[in-house]
Amino acid sequence: MQVIVHGGAGSAPDEPESRQAILDDAANDGATASTPLDAVEAALHVLESSPRFNAGIGGAVQSDGVVRTDAGVMTSDRDAGAACSMPGVEHAVSAARVVLEETPHVLVSGEHAVSLADDYGVDTDRDLFTERTREKYANADPPSGSPSEHLAWLADRFGQGGAASADPESGSDHTDHDTVGAVARDGDRIAAATSTGGRWFALAGRVGDVPQLGNGFYCAPAGGASATGAGEDIARVTLARRAVRHVESGRGADDAAALAIDEFAELTGAQAGVIVLDADGNAGSAYNSELMQTAVAVE
Repeated sequence: MQVIVHGGAGSAPDEPESRQAILDDAANDGATASTPLDAVEAALHVLESSPRFNAGIGGAVQSDGVVRTDAGVMTSDRDAGAACSMPGVEHAVSAARVVLEETPHVLVSGEHAVSLADDYGVDTDRDLFTERTREKYANADPPSGSPSEHLAWLADRFGQGGAASADPESGSDHTDHDTVGAVARDGDRIAAATSTGGRWFALAGRVGDVPQLGNGFYCAPAGGASATGAGEDIARVTLARRAVRHVESGRGADDAAALAIDEFAELTGAQAGVIVLDADGNAGSAYNSELMQTAVAVE
């Protein structure tokens, strides 16, 4: 089993070495799994449980003070499942896997996704806040009232991390970008998955690129990809599908990732990153942000 994982494309985090150690653990856990689908789920479980990333525990908070998680997973035979806008679900990747394996659908949302996950044994009653995220939201003068009032409040806050950000001068917060993803390969079988808490101070109910097929994740017989970064822009250019398409046209994994990010930057001017694992076992990654940490493991 071969696995590549990422911890999000964005600004440089505090203590990158400790984050890298968690990414290494995630990749190693995935590499011991029996199938690529098991591998990406196991790897993302490690990252969803770590408050150092924006997925599961410690995820971004939406305008109404709720942490909602999203995830998507796909295999090289084009089976896919995604789940989004789920309060209380730490392991969103497992909810997405339930959609893939147990339903005829690709995407299930909100309270219905939570109920579905619960029915198949996924823990759905987790407190996803940490002391840091609870304090950050409380310090941001939370809004009340109608969606239009929430929109006025988030106009200069969405995606910025708010008053308690890691970098008060710039307003940036590395955990705003720390969506997590994994791609695994065993022989001719490949799986890709991505999981997130979204972006800080988004409108309640906002769903970004992560659970959208071809945007935050994609997989085909030629390879798989997981994307991270500015979600609305990623969705506009189908970044993960774009990267896999380049593999299908004969590009190596690194080249495919770099070309996809170059195209993304030219089209949007925004920041993103993508990891790619192809059918020949080549792992690649590219990003145009300050940093995107990755880890690779082979069992």
